[in-house]
Amino acid sequence: MAGEGLSGDGLKFELEGAVALLTLNRPDRGNALDPALLAALERAWRRVDDDAGIRAAIVTGAGERHFCTGADVGGLKVGMGTLNNRPHAEANRFSPRMAHVRKPVICAVNGLCNGGGLHFVAESDIVVASATSAFMDSHVSVGQVSALESQSLARKAGPGAALLLGLAGKGYRMPAERAYTLGLVDLLEPDAETALARAREIAAMVATNSPQAVALTKRAIWLTTEMAEPASSEFGWELLKSHWAHPDFAEGPAAFSERRPPNWNPDPNARG
Repeated sequence: MAGEGLSGDGLKFELEGAVALLTLNRPDRGNALDPALLAALERAWRRVDDDAGIRAAIVTGAGERHFCTGADVGGLKVGMGTLNNRPHAEANRFSPRMAHVRKPVICAVNGLCNGGGLHFVAESDIVVASATSAFMDSHVSVGQVSALESQSLARKAGPGAALLLGLAGKGYRMPAERAYTLGLVDLLEPDAETALARAREIAAMVATNSPQAVALTKRAIWLTTEMAEPASSEFGWELLKSHWAHPDFAEGPAAFSERRPPNWNPDPNARG
């Protein structure tokens, strides 16, 4: 079932049960990001976060050659003009972490991932990639600064990987196998079709779990990249305790004891 009014502007939005599938749909332009697609992604992430029926999301690219080749260089001059003097949090909301999506996001990399496309890889919760995928950061080769996506990449795969990609530019493509070794990719599959199938399988697993427990678990784990100890553990402990008042805290053990499927409450503000 298609997303209501969300497909278009280079983005295909579909609902597959409790999973939203977001497909970057500009294959003739390498699924590059232009202003219309960036705005469409922002709307889509808002829908994912606000719709209680959506439990997880997958982001992928159309075709098997490119996942996302980054910003559409042809539209840079026009697109950048709208961002002048706007702070980062206001100007950039096209990736799941930028949009503060609380639900799990799985990235299915189906081909070349370059530049701004690295946001989806470095900032998704789980990354599945085809063995034929490759990762590149061509910013400096076209006179641009690699900053935001390279910082996220450094947090996930280490400064060395970010520096290699960011400084070598279009001269270096990191193979999927190397990205898997560094932890940039979590699951490696033979081809694009099996990578998307695997992403769907993982999303279906996630969708069966307590939405509130999943959201808080995601938040607790990402905290380790945002703050140092002991602050991250203290914050994580508070997140854990906050769930004790939610109906799912009691529903999970009850369903297990009664050998029945749990009846989860998707309302984060619900109280038992």
